[in-house]
Amino acid sequence: MREALEIASLRTRFLARKISAAALVDQVLTRVGEWGDPALWISPVSESVVRDRARELDTLALADPSAVERMALFGIPFAVKDNIDVAGMPTTAACPDFAYTPGETAPVVARLLAAGAILLGKTNLDQFATGLVGTRSPYGVPRNPFDARFIPGGSSSGSAVAVAAGLVSFALGTDTAGSGRVPAAFNNIVGLKPTRGRLSARGIVPACRSLDCVSIFALTANDTSAVFDVAAGFDAEDPLSRTPNAASTPSFGRPFRFGVPPESDLEFFDDDDAARLFAAAIGILEKAGGTRAETSFAPFREAGRLLYEGPWVAERLQATEALLRDNPAAMLPVTRSIIESGKPYTALDVYHAQYELAGLSRATDQVFKAVDLLLLPTAGTIYEVAAIAAEPLRLNANLGRYTNFVNLLDLAAIALPAGFTKAGLPFGISLIAPAFSDRALIELGSRWQKLISLPFGAKAHQSSATACSAGTTTSG
Repeated sequence: MREALEIASLRTRFLARKISAAALVDQVLTRVGEWGDPALWISPVSESVVRDRARELDTLALADPSAVERMALFGIPFAVKDNIDVAGMPTTAACPDFAYTPGETAPVVARLLAAGAILLGKTNLDQFATGLVGTRSPYGVPRNPFDARFIPGGSSSGSAVAVAAGLVSFALGTDTAGSGRVPAAFNNIVGLKPTRGRLSARGIVPACRSLDCVSIFALTANDTSAVFDVAAGFDAEDPLSRTPNAASTPSFGRPFRFGVPPESDLEFFDDDDAARLFAAAIGILEKAGGTRAETSFAPFREAGRLLYEGPWVAERLQATEALLRDNPAAMLPVTRSIIESGKPYTALDVYHAQYELAGLSRATDQVFKAVDLLLLPTAGTIYEVAAIAAEPLRLNANLGRYTNFVNLLDLAAIALPAGFTKAGLPFGISLIAPAFSDRALIELGSRWQKLISLPFGAKAHQSSATACSAGTTTSG
């Protein structure tokens, strides 16, 4: 069993000088080679560059021992989704004919590098971040670490798999409709979808720019906290960047109230294991100090429907309009069909949808006056790669049932592991709360993980934790 690359434990070892950055990089590069999945990476950083970076950090630490303490992510390996700019590396958005090489690194990545993190490469994704499946890429389908017959989840597929497989400690994704949460659920890791604008989105290929978020994948909620603390911050050059005020940062102490839809509003798409695991999750959150309250899911569901059945899909044309005009064959057919579906919408359609969303937002505000947060499945089920190939649109829509509304309604969310099916596939839940509740969700996620006590990531990358007390298995 391999040692998990938890940031907290690695940091303890770095501070105690029990491991060097170079030694850790040696281990990680060996793991990357052994994993042997070319569909995971689009642009890996060369081994020589990775080793040079580690040696530079070790040299700095030797000359100034306080540097390890000062640099919150000293020596920590990470990856970024390949719609995020890194200077000198191609940004493809999983479309080779779209690729460009930026001269500047996205600020969110620059913050991580300045804190001492070591970049291993840029990971695969659903093309133009359009999809929740992880199969819409000309670079292949990253292998689901639990069962290669099943999808890894998207669009941030490679980033999630890299964490679950034990190749990096954390990874950046993006999330517009659930792309920072669905892959977390399918890979038994944590996915933090921060409040819109808390992490700079400058230097990122837009999906729907007004809704896009940079997301964080890690093994634990505590690790997402360590990354969030470094990555979050106001960016004056990003017009959508935001900063919280003291009145908008809640905490979820004991007791707190959490909303759960009535059984009639829950849909698991004939997946009895998922239904069983979600029922168990309600009891676990009660043990964490929560009181359950039944809440209507209807306004959330209707808001989510607007994302692809309303004019927001037209916003996806902003980054791809020239490519669709000049070289439409460069896009995968399924990606092109989704993005082109935005063309018929008019300005009047946009206003009608904005009015509808405003009404739904008012209704969901009332829900959050009665409860502190929502507990939902991250996804109602998981599908095989072959099933997605046969019905790419309908099944993808099913995966977004519990995720599509979050950014439209300006909410924050954290996706957490919640057990395993009888077949050994992961299941996950999401905690969802109003904007700027990021830290409160992370703290509650940490309490959740202590109670549920699951292994981290895939079986090749486990902690010493035992199986979940909810009667799940750790096979896979």
